[in-house]
Amino acid sequence: MNVHQLIRQKQLASRRQDKISQRKHLNFDALITTIREDFGKIADHRAANASISLVDALTSGFAMFSLKHPSLLAFEDEWREDPTCLHGVYKVNDIPSDSQMRTICDEVDPRHLRRPFRSIFRQLQRGKVLEKMTWLDGHYLLALDGTGIYSSEKVSSPYCLKKRKRNGQVEYYQQMLGAAIVHPEQREVIPLCPEMIVQQDGSKKQDCERKAARRFLTEFRREHPHLKCVVIEDGLSSNAPHIQDLHRDGHHFILGAKPGDHGHLFDQMDEALKAGRAVELSRADEQQPDILHTYRFVNDLALNKSNPEVRVNLLEYWQLDGKGKVIRFSWVTDLEITTANVYQIMRAGRARWRIENETFNTLKNQGYNLEHNYGLGQKHLSAVFVHLTVLAFLVDQVQQLCCPLFREALVFRKRKRRLWSGIRNRFELLDCPSMEAILLHIVGRGKPLPQLE
Repeated sequence: MNVHQLIRQKQLASRRQDKISQRKHLNFDALITTIREDFGKIADHRAANASISLVDALTSGFAMFSLKHPSLLAFEDEWREDPTCLHGVYKVNDIPSDSQMRTICDEVDPRHLRRPFRSIFRQLQRGKVLEKMTWLDGHYLLALDGTGIYSSEKVSSPYCLKKRKRNGQVEYYQQMLGAAIVHPEQREVIPLCPEMIVQQDGSKKQDCERKAARRFLTEFRREHPHLKCVVIEDGLSSNAPHIQDLHRDGHHFILGAKPGDHGHLFDQMDEALKAGRAVELSRADEQQPDILHTYRFVNDLALNKSNPEVRVNLLEYWQLDGKGKVIRFSWVTDLEITTANVYQIMRAGRARWRIENETFNTLKNQGYNLEHNYGLGQKHLSAVFVHLTVLAFLVDQVQQLCCPLFREALVFRKRKRRLWSGIRNRFELLDCPSMEAILLHIVGRGKPLPQLE
């Protein structure tokens, strides 16, 4: 045995002796128990003698997305013959076939799946985890944005939206409004229950992102009546009806605003500059002195000519780096802009990209397969699968945010895709009683797990 092997052996031995403390209600195994309890509160729409319980069907769907399986058939082939680990980790008693899961989940109203999102959020609040996500005097930054989840010219469901292309072909598609608590200095996000942008039951008009945002904000304020939030969105949201909705629900906002879309607003900025009412200043970045931040702002302007009663504050911002590259942003907000808080408002506005990069990009390209068609169904199937996908992402983000064992396993495997494959491999080969046992096995701690027969 060479020197490097001896050092490695000592490192592993010391790791096995170290005990990693787990958050009582926020480790993976505790969250699975919470999720199953919430699934159990959903009334089963089928006869009492159904062979597969609704709880098992929903938990199996969650397990499929949690383990990042590429299809229902792959999930069934993997676990129906030897479901030992699904029994141990996910507490599933009976695993449905792919057709059974589609049939059962198609009838589930996705509104019932808000429960586990609320429960996990409450646990984050009780565990003081959310405190590290506050910004701007104790507010949470709530990022909203829409994204596509399905499109096809051939396959559709009654809930698909439609648009006719220039070549005459009809495209069927579905979208969702995603929402997440984000922070300028935290890579992790806290995804919230999504709002589907699909053909609404009984409506002849097509759904859209603005309508979905209105529904989301109403439900969010009902569930969290006292939560202090600043909503951050892109330039499509800086319109009078949406700002009025935000005020109605008691939210502050920082919304993108482009000069080409708000000519009257930026004309007022020019007038304020001439009159000496606008503030201009430049500051070097404290951490990177070669980066220069330049601001121009003025408070109390009319959003547009049509809605002079909707008053906003306008912030323009330029970033100049040492290579001469210039980046420009501009936002409207109802927060009073001062020289003391302009940097924080700018950072909050720029944090909106985390809903795209850290949320949508992860869901689509890091194993969650958000855009993959697991099944459209005739009622709610695709919406149920989207909710279960985002719920699996939420659990992973909670682990990354506050579980030392998960973070160590991620460092050990270096990349998330390698961590997911490492977890699946141990499911296939070992008798795993819990996710904690799997993660301990990955990092070389704990007792050896027995091989599956």
